[in-house]
Amino acid sequence: RHGRLTHMRKVLHPDGYHGAGKRSRYFEGWYVKLVDAQQQARLALIPGVFLAPAENGPHEAFVQVLDGATGRTWYHPLPLDNFTASSDTFAAQVGGSRFSTSGVRLSLPNLTGEVQFGPLDPWPVSVRSPGAMGWYAWMPFMECYHGVVSFGHSLQGSLTFEGQTLNFDGGRGYIEKDWGQAFPSGYVWIHSNHFSDPALSLMASVATIPWLRGSFQGLLIGLRTGTGLLKFATYTGAKVRQLRVDDEHVWLTVEGKPGVLEIRATRPGGAFLHAPIRTEMHKRVEETLDAEITLRLTDRSGRVLIEDTGRTGALEVHGDIERLIQLG
Repeated sequence: RHGRLTHMRKVLHPDGYHGAGKRSRYFEGWYVKLVDAQQQARLALIPGVFLAPAENGPHEAFVQVLDGATGRTWYHPLPLDNFTASSDTFAAQVGGSRFSTSGVRLSLPNLTGEVQFGPLDPWPVSVRSPGAMGWYAWMPFMECYHGVVSFGHSLQGSLTFEGQTLNFDGGRGYIEKDWGQAFPSGYVWIHSNHFSDPALSLMASVATIPWLRGSFQGLLIGLRTGTGLLKFATYTGAKVRQLRVDDEHVWLTVEGKPGVLEIRATRPGGAFLHAPIRTEMHKRVEETLDAEITLRLTDRSGRVLIEDTGRTGALEVHGDIERLIQLG
């Protein structure tokens, strides 16, 4: 009974830490994006933990930094006992750096300072649909779980980055997270909350999802508008009509209850981030913070409801994309 209550509490708090009691084969990380008011300074901060397959490790805590302006990345590993986190809310400490719903305080070799967050805008959580995963969040055997901690929030404060001051007053942030055994073997992930309509925020992913003895093409899109959240997901009955990837673009067209959503993202060269496979934190995922993301939402009759272009977009295309497309 105690175990069931603990599981229930975790599921209903997707922003909190899910790894308490885990001994091996586990990762968890928050993706904290900071963009200044001019969209010049663009940073992604990823605090988290990786527990190796063997019980005795090597396990580690880490903070990754991606500088979107230059495409450079840094990976700062620390012994696991340097990590603490709350299971009920987003509050994690890695060494001298702290990340939470109220902001970040950084004490890294090349990056120090403090940035406060305005009110967060999370994917709504209910018992029937606990966050971005929908009812899949209740399934205890998923390879990877996903949460949106905030579609967008204001920033205030500054960081010192390699001797240079970055002022984030009036900037915009975004936070999501992943946890589980490993990243999907193939996926496309897209995000921007820098559209001409400031109320818009898009998070879109298509991934290969292991299920029982096979796999399926999992779809998860949240489009935050000024009036609410539009969901296109496998669990809402939405379908991928087109997924096409070449060296320069990603095209994704989906159909669901809100209508037909067409997304086109450019693929500028990215930087490589460490990401969890089942045996190690492996340097293999290319990500950019410079994608341009065009979206168009039409209703059943073809009437255009939303048409906009997002800048400073995050984009990852990774793994066996051919198989991912074939699963559709």
